[in-house]
Amino acid sequence: MSRLGRAAAGLAAVTVLSLTAGGCVTVHGELEVVPSATRAEAEQALRDFTDAYNAADKAYDPSLDAGRVTGALGAINQAGLKARSISAPGGNPRHRPLELSDTTYHIPRKAGWPRYFVVDADSNRDVDSGDRDSRWLMVFVKNSNKQLWEAAYLAILSPAEVPKFRTDQEGWAVPVAPDSGGTAVAPRDLSEDYASYLRTGKPQHFADGAHTSGWRQVREQNGRRAGLSTQYVDQALDTGDFAPLGLATEDGGALVFFALRYFDRQTAAQGYRPKVSQDVKALMTGEVRSTLTKEWISSQAVAVAPKGAAGPPVRILSRLQGVTAARGS
Repeated sequence: MSRLGRAAAGLAAVTVLSLTAGGCVTVHGELEVVPSATRAEAEQALRDFTDAYNAADKAYDPSLDAGRVTGALGAINQAGLKARSISAPGGNPRHRPLELSDTTYHIPRKAGWPRYFVVDADSNRDVDSGDRDSRWLMVFVKNSNKQLWEAAYLAILSPAEVPKFRTDQEGWAVPVAPDSGGTAVAPRDLSEDYASYLRTGKPQHFADGAHTSGWRQVREQNGRRAGLSTQYVDQALDTGDFAPLGLATEDGGALVFFALRYFDRQTAAQGYRPKVSQDVKALMTGEVRSTLTKEWISSQAVAVAPKGAAGPPVRILSRLQGVTAARGS
């Protein structure tokens, strides 16, 4: 399994937090532009997440980190742990504690909710040699002072792919509004545009690569396999806990995290049945006779170019996905 696949499985169920166009509120002075968190708060949020994630991964118990994940990451993580709690009720015999080090915190100043910040850290989930090294970028969010900080998105990037973030005069990161007019594509449009692109090849915002033209090619091949056809349905997932979050980059663009929901329906020829893995079976309702429909949540981190820049407007740097439900018929 690839590094990306192992990370997606290890964090198999994500729930991403919201960023609404009218995110500012007027009570308790939340219209004031302030840092989303102090450095100490961000450090504690990361420690709390890591402790909860390790406990949940060791026991295969989603309740142990349910309060520390949300949005796309939460949906993938929780579904994966639920599946493994059924397929391996004794816990994780290969548990290895997640360790994060060499950490940088990118904390924006903004008004209103949600508050959020990005952590850039090295993990012990790879081999630190040349291009095999990777960085974990995690987005932490909260919607009120009464909520805990929760991890909503995860992107796994090579060190060269991590952008340089823009900062203000005081050194704080700069948030990107959902309806930003300074980027080639507004963050709030990314999920719908990506769903449309996967269905039709348009709009042509997206640079060619494994998660765009390559994925469309794989889908086309899957649809023509002998004895088994696969159909895909893609849906935007961009409201509530799954709305986009982003930070401005020094090149005038932005790094944006957004989510997508899609379904794949496998239909077998007469006399055959689609194969069902143990983890998918644990999340399934119904009985597989000739069809298997899986629901996926997919989390993307993309580099969005500044408005008017040459080249493709959007480059997908990372995509993590997990099955969150399944149905047999």
